[in-house]
Amino acid sequence: MEIQQHAFSNGAWNDIASPGIKNKDKANLVLVFGNAALLTQQANFDYLRNQYPAADLVFASTAGEIAQGHVLDNSIIATAIAFDKTRTRALSLALGSGCNSYEAGQRLFDQLQSDALCYMFIVSDGIHINGSELVSGLNSANFKNIPITGGLASDEDKFKSTVTGLNCIPGEGNVVAVGFYGTDLLVGHGSIGGWEEFGYERTITKSFKNVLYQIDGKSALSLYKEYLGDYVKELPGSALLFPLSLKDAGNDMPLVRTILAVNEEEDSMTFAGNMPEGSKVKLMKGNFGKLIQAAADASEISVAKFNDAEPDLVILISCVGRKIILQKRIDEEVEATGEVFGPAVNVAGFYSYGEITPLKSDTKCELHNQTMTITAFKEL
Repeated sequence: MEIQQHAFSNGAWNDIASPGIKNKDKANLVLVFGNAALLTQQANFDYLRNQYPAADLVFASTAGEIAQGHVLDNSIIATAIAFDKTRTRALSLALGSGCNSYEAGQRLFDQLQSDALCYMFIVSDGIHINGSELVSGLNSANFKNIPITGGLASDEDKFKSTVTGLNCIPGEGNVVAVGFYGTDLLVGHGSIGGWEEFGYERTITKSFKNVLYQIDGKSALSLYKEYLGDYVKELPGSALLFPLSLKDAGNDMPLVRTILAVNEEEDSMTFAGNMPEGSKVKLMKGNFGKLIQAAADASEISVAKFNDAEPDLVILISCVGRKIILQKRIDEEVEATGEVFGPAVNVAGFYSYGEITPLKSDTKCELHNQTMTITAFKEL
């Protein structure tokens, strides 16, 4: 596997120190994470297409870009990959044109399915998507529990518009999937939040998919506002500081859920993933040390089956909520992963509105919020 990274900032493209790709015509895939306004500029698309004429270009807008141990803003990080033995195939679907979130996941998996499929990477619109439904669709035919990881695009902490795309200038409402094929690619993954639960455990008594109305028979929004205090005026952005821990009948381990929108008229909150009735929830808050340690722990888990071999590439997808909490210390969670992988490993990633990964090896993927989710790759 050969890798070349490029960064666009301050109006110019520059190469990032990496091994490089000898013949750019042989690049299979370019993962492009960046500021939405920059991603939608024709000149930036043309630059990448000219650099890698035969590669699939996969775009996702972000709340911050990750490259080589640093977190950047208002930039683009492009990571080009040329595999030696592994094949890739990429597809994109637009939501809203006869295709809902569940159907998008189902169709993408069905179309990429093959006996040789060994891994799938997903990036999705972060606003017009029900992440839980997308994941359920992906899982519906994934009988072999092929690992699937990825994330929901973001636009800083605005929650207004996100863009994704495949081989074109990215736009709203798209889900992009990349299938990886062969027996020579080793993929590891890990995901940990590091948030602290507090307060009473409560029960969801009224919801519809990812829209929450009542907890313990009372207005969920009113209850949530009580805990937010002065942060109420900054909703929905301030909700990133206080996610919910969700435990439903299908999971032994709790998931983390973050609010995407608040509807005062309907007295409801919309989350990135489903909030099933009967599920147990608790409020959560951040702890600097635990959040940073969680990034290191997730790194260790992602390479647990590598037998001390160094990965060729690591993709970090963390949540915008973590970025808001950590603020000036945000580089520390990325640096914590570097202490596990070492300085020579190529690292790329972004801050998202939701992370997709299995909780454990050989299990189906789940939608997570507020986690550091890591995928490590090694071509044998």
